[in-house]
Amino acid sequence: MDRRLVLKSVIGGLAALCAPRFARGAQSPAGRRLTDTLTLLDGGGSNVVALSTGDGLLLVDTGSPAGRPQLTAQLNAISSSARVQTVFNTHYHVDQTGSNEVFSASGAKIIAHVNTKLWMSTDYFVPAEERYQKARPAAARPTETFYTTGSLKAGSEQIDYGYLIEAHTNGDIYVFFRNVNVVAVGDVASPERDPALDYFTGAWIGGRVNAIDLLLKLSNNETRFVPSYGPVMTRAEFQAERDMMNVLLDRLFERVREGDSAKDMLDRGLMDGLPRKWKDPAKFLYDAHKGLWAHHNKINPNVV
Repeated sequence: MDRRLVLKSVIGGLAALCAPRFARGAQSPAGRRLTDTLTLLDGGGSNVVALSTGDGLLLVDTGSPAGRPQLTAQLNAISSSARVQTVFNTHYHVDQTGSNEVFSASGAKIIAHVNTKLWMSTDYFVPAEERYQKARPAAARPTETFYTTGSLKAGSEQIDYGYLIEAHTNGDIYVFFRNVNVVAVGDVASPERDPALDYFTGAWIGGRVNAIDLLLKLSNNETRFVPSYGPVMTRAEFQAERDMMNVLLDRLFERVREGDSAKDMLDRGLMDGLPRKWKDPAKFLYDAHKGLWAHHNKINPNVV
C-alpha cells in the first residue's frame, strides 16, 4: 500500500471536500429517489437503500430499532403491497441491523459477511462502554453468508457485493447496484460523522484506506456512494476522504513507531491541518492507535 500522498492529491482532495454534495435534504414520506428503482430511506438517522423490483423490495441495511416506524412508513409509501424479499447487512452494528427480525419474519433472506453473523450470534464486550452486549435474537441474524464476493439479479438490476477487510469492523461489505451505478458502502465512508474504527473486531485505518481503494477501482466518475450516515457522495468526495485518511495513516504510522500514545499524538497536533474537524479527535486517535498496534510489528516496521 502506497502511503505517500503527493501534493497534487492533497490539493485535489481539499477541493473535492469543498465541492457541493448530493445533500440528504428533507426526506419525503417515500424517501429520496436516487433512480427510478432506487430510493434512499431514513432508518432512524442511518441510511437504508431500497431497490424496487417487479417482484418486491431489496434493502441494504435496516436502520435502528427506534427508526422502525419511520422506515416502515417509507416502505409502505413506496409500495403498500411489495414485500421485502432480500436484505443486505453492511456490518453487524445495531443501527444497521435493527429491523432485521421484522423482515426475516415475513420471509426475507438476510445476506451478510460471515463475520457479521458471528458477531450477531454471540455475547461480546463493548470496550468504549465497558459492558457486554447480548447476542441478537436468532430471527435477526443473517440467513446467508459469504467470505469474499457474490452477485445476484434482483429484477433487472445486477448486484455485486464483496468483503471490505477490517475497514470499520471485520465484517464490512459493499453492495454495488451495477446498472444504476450506485454502491452502498456502509460505515467505510463517513462524510459527516467522525470515522469510526471498531478496533475490537480488528478494524484499523490501513484497512479503511485499502477498502476505499478497492471501491475506487470498481467505480467510475459517475458512481455514487451511499454511506451509513450522511449524504450520498460523488467519486471525487469519496477519493478526498481516502486521501485524508491516508494522510492520517502516514502520521499515525510514524508516531506509533516512535512509541507515542494516543494522547501524545493529540498533544503533538497530529489532527491539525486536515480539511475537516473531528467532534471527538481523542476517541478517534485512541481507536486508531489500538488498531495500528494490532497490525504493526515493532521490530520490523512493516505493516502485516
